[in-house]
Amino acid sequence: MKLSFLGAAGTVTGSKYLVEHEGRRVLIDCGLFQGYKNLRLLNWEPLPFDPRKLDGVVLTHAHLDHSGAVPRLVQQGYGGRIHATPASIELCGLLLPDSARLQEEDAEYANRHGSSRHKPALPLYTEDDARNALDQLEPLDFGVTHRVAPGIEVQLRPAGHILGASSVELRCGGVRVLFSGDVGRPDDAIMFPPVSLPEVDYIVLESTYGDRQHPTDAAEVQLAEVIARTVARGGIVVIPAFAVGRAQTLLYLLSRLKARGAMADVPVYLNSPMAIDMTDIYLRHRAQHRLTPDECAAMCRMARMVRTTDESRVLSALREPAVIVSASGMATGGRVLHHLKALAPDPRNSIVFAGYQAGGTRGARLVAGERTIRIFGQDVAVNAEVVSLQGMSAHADAGQLVDWLRTAPRAPKRVFLTHGEPAPADLLRQRIESELGWAAEVPRLGQVINLSVQESV
Repeated sequence: MKLSFLGAAGTVTGSKYLVEHEGRRVLIDCGLFQGYKNLRLLNWEPLPFDPRKLDGVVLTHAHLDHSGAVPRLVQQGYGGRIHATPASIELCGLLLPDSARLQEEDAEYANRHGSSRHKPALPLYTEDDARNALDQLEPLDFGVTHRVAPGIEVQLRPAGHILGASSVELRCGGVRVLFSGDVGRPDDAIMFPPVSLPEVDYIVLESTYGDRQHPTDAAEVQLAEVIARTVARGGIVVIPAFAVGRAQTLLYLLSRLKARGAMADVPVYLNSPMAIDMTDIYLRHRAQHRLTPDECAAMCRMARMVRTTDESRVLSALREPAVIVSASGMATGGRVLHHLKALAPDPRNSIVFAGYQAGGTRGARLVAGERTIRIFGQDVAVNAEVVSLQGMSAHADAGQLVDWLRTAPRAPKRVFLTHGEPAPADLLRQRIESELGWAAEVPRLGQVINLSVQESV
């Protein structure tokens, strides 16, 4: 079996793994590269394989760095099925058209204001492309063994993280490989922990937080403090948040703060149509998360839902204390950019990040302390307080990843560390080797490795 690392190798985004065996080809994940421009430019290149020759595609979950290139895959000729859990398919039904819509809006804005070097600016794919790709998604329930190609079987296993997220156990030619996807936390406020590992020969493991431990201090305490400080200044709190997962966790925490009187009585707005629809999906998939019906209802009631662009424009003109939760989570696009442009120059306001910020994103630059940020071709002063909420990530930290590996019935032959920046990935490699005594390595982007059942441990 050949395994090619075509994304999420040496970086956090762009997840793509190509498995080849006896002329058959299966792709695990098909994500967008995000962050640094040199990575984002990879999204515009032809895929590094012939999509027409794929026998099957499996998605670990719906986040765009794992699913966002699916419309490009279909554009370039793939006509087969794309397997994912039912919840992941529902989420892709929101995320992929929304991703396309944002790209179309950004291209239209750039053309109208002349803020792009490209004449004309074009979207990576259109909303029609995204909806066409959705027709090829096919549900696969957790725990069901399915043949995706002759001689290649997969089984999806709950990974925590977000609704529908899975690890993919793949078997072919006597070799068993586990693709972790994004591994959730055992102490996540909403999602159940990932299930124990099966007995496999190889593990492809994410390493996003491979160099750190999540703080034990409750994020909701920090959130309450920054809201209190900002309201006392007469300012507005804007929270860039991933529409899938993070926005719902924030609403849940805000509802808990409000219920016990630990939060200032100010309006909360959820300015993301996709996040609004996503919150409804939590009600339909209650078996996959910890929230009770009452907690789900409180989360849904917490915010005033902002759906239309006209309502969003009014919100950007707001100058009274409030909390605005809006996508995207790394401030790479979407409505939150309009809020940042309007609110960042005012020192009374606060910008609160609630999750991992990939290198090269506006979010990463703001968290690093940059005092000017470029939005829609203009340099915007950043005088607002910038806060990074600790402990909000839906990814397992280094210790939790090692603990998850310990659930394996026996040591694998090798662990491949992906989906992490170079330093976290290498530190996790060292920890796996020293604490577990397992062979681990960090593959390079484009590297091809032959996997064999005969390889010695």
